[in-house]
Amino acid sequence: MSATVTEPVSAPAEDARVLRALAVLEALASAGQPYTLSQLAVRLRIPKATLLRMIESLESRGYVMHVPDSRGHDRAITLGPHAAQFALSALANNTFTRACRSVLRALVEILGETCNLTALDNDAVLYVERVETTEPLRLEMRPGMRVPLHCTASGKLFLSQMTTLERNAMLERLTLKKMTYRTLIDPRQLVAELERLGPRGVGIDNEEFVRGMVAVAVPVRAADDGRVLASLAVHAPTARATLDDLLEAVPRMREAAARLAPLLSVAEA
Repeated sequence: MSATVTEPVSAPAEDARVLRALAVLEALASAGQPYTLSQLAVRLRIPKATLLRMIESLESRGYVMHVPDSRGHDRAITLGPHAAQFALSALANNTFTRACRSVLRALVEILGETCNLTALDNDAVLYVERVETTEPLRLEMRPGMRVPLHCTASGKLFLSQMTTLERNAMLERLTLKKMTYRTLIDPRQLVAELERLGPRGVGIDNEEFVRGMVAVAVPVRAADDGRVLASLAVHAPTARATLDDLLEAVPRMREAAARLAPLLSVAEA
């Protein structure tokens, strides 16, 4: 009796495919804007036909997705929702979460209001970690939730720290939905606001996302090149604090952001 033996795929070939897929995700994660297939192929030095098959496979599992380019065609590639959830799950299974929550908890004890760590996730703000205030009146959010860029403190911070080219490309893709009577939906007014906030290194939400809630955000920057890794934000109901009250807390927030930066650098590596 004889048996047919199927030859396994060689380990080096399989490793190369896996590493190429990871390289695609890393390139998209570090990009300030979506890439076209051609741009990604040049950046990673992968043949377009090979890369196309890889993108189709990743897209079927939600790791990447296509978004409209500057002409409105679905040709640009960016990270998909499953990539963000995978990143959150990975962070939740190491010491990052405990260390991060320790920094946020200490800040909450000082400020008395909820503090959040957020990240730029494609065209939205992603809540990465959060420590709630003990006050009964508060905004209910949770890690993994995504909120708009144009009307949140973290979102406006991210936009204000982009280059003009990156910001203009992002604003072309955004829908400036009116969330409250204070939401800036005129692109010219929003750009003027971002140019005012950029040099100050803060983001503000003056009841623009949720009526009766104000927020302030500061950047968490990489020590080596100063790029924005994440945003540290605090928000409070107007029944308890004004926007000016929160702005007075910016020095304390910057101190906490400096303590968070090494944690994020390790997690990113």
